[in-house]
Amino acid sequence: MSLLALRKLYNIDMHSDQYPASEIASPTVGLTAPEMSALLDAKEREIIRLRRQVAWFQRQIFGQKSERRMPEPEGVQGTLGEAFDIVPDEEVPAKKTTIAAHEREPKNKNRNLIDDNDDAALFFDESKVPVEVIAVTNDEAEGLDPADFEVIGEKVSYRLAQRPGSYVILKYVRPVIKLRADQALSCPPAPVGILDGCRADVSFIAGMIIDKFAYHQPLYRQHVKLQDSGINISRAWITKLMPAAVALAEPIFNAQLESVRRSRVVAMDETPIKAGRAGPGKMKAAYFWPVVGEQDEICFLYYPSRAAKHVETALGLQRPNGAVLQSDGYSAYAHYAKKTGITHAQCWAHARRKIFDARDIEPAQADQALHAIAAL
Repeated sequence: MSLLALRKLYNIDMHSDQYPASEIASPTVGLTAPEMSALLDAKEREIIRLRRQVAWFQRQIFGQKSERRMPEPEGVQGTLGEAFDIVPDEEVPAKKTTIAAHEREPKNKNRNLIDDNDDAALFFDESKVPVEVIAVTNDEAEGLDPADFEVIGEKVSYRLAQRPGSYVILKYVRPVIKLRADQALSCPPAPVGILDGCRADVSFIAGMIIDKFAYHQPLYRQHVKLQDSGINISRAWITKLMPAAVALAEPIFNAQLESVRRSRVVAMDETPIKAGRAGPGKMKAAYFWPVVGEQDEICFLYYPSRAAKHVETALGLQRPNGAVLQSDGYSAYAHYAKKTGITHAQCWAHARRKIFDARDIEPAQADQALHAIAAL
């Protein structure tokens, strides 16, 4: 340690004759063994803290922020509570890849824009996308007698096109008849819709929900799209139609949630959202609590806060035998597990993150732990 560093550390005036040079050069003179040990421990902790800060700054400037360390091991996911074996790296057979000798052609940046004039280059599903066939005449055959030439084949090319209005109006024509015997009028009723008295077909309602929640098209944009397609409906109509359509799915949601609650292993998390107006220009903070069951069923429960009581409301206090709750380290889940007596399986990804950060301080021990987690 330099004299300048000692001066800063111990606030020593180098130009003073108060401290001999021997004491300035060796600040540990006169320390007992316990004091020396305590000083070394303090210095070691300070060095570790500074090394951690330097490593963090280096990752921000130069390194990748990804926590990925090695390829995920192949295999079948086991169930919680069952024993598993960690396969050493040397026992995992390496994949063999055969590469044939060839000459590589230069890449064409506009390859996806070039017409491949070949029916083998299909970029669509023929069973789902309607195809309009357009016959192209051959100018060479114009004016010739059919006996003068022979069609020996054909070439096909495809173009992606768009037509205005993808909506369809279903027109139900119901005959009104009059019976000659008693002059009574008769007309069959209109087909029953999914919403009584509504002029929206079930296909339109399903498409509206998919456009909003899967493709993130707000209702006002869907309304503009309908008007551009020549369908004149009010925005209020489509706005009222959405909650009515969502209500139709509530029995499905309730049945799925009951299936999740009957699962032995349940995974749960909470994520913040903004819902409801809290004031001018502000929205209320709330939470979605997704729960996942053993059959990959998932339900998103909405609660206005992150309180622990919502875990009990979502899952109930009666759990199946051998039940397991998989979650992160939020204390609400630990409280629920303690109250119900179920097994609390915490998230390995969160635990692994701390071990990954410790590689800069204890690389050998951290690598050993990361290897075990990768095998798990």
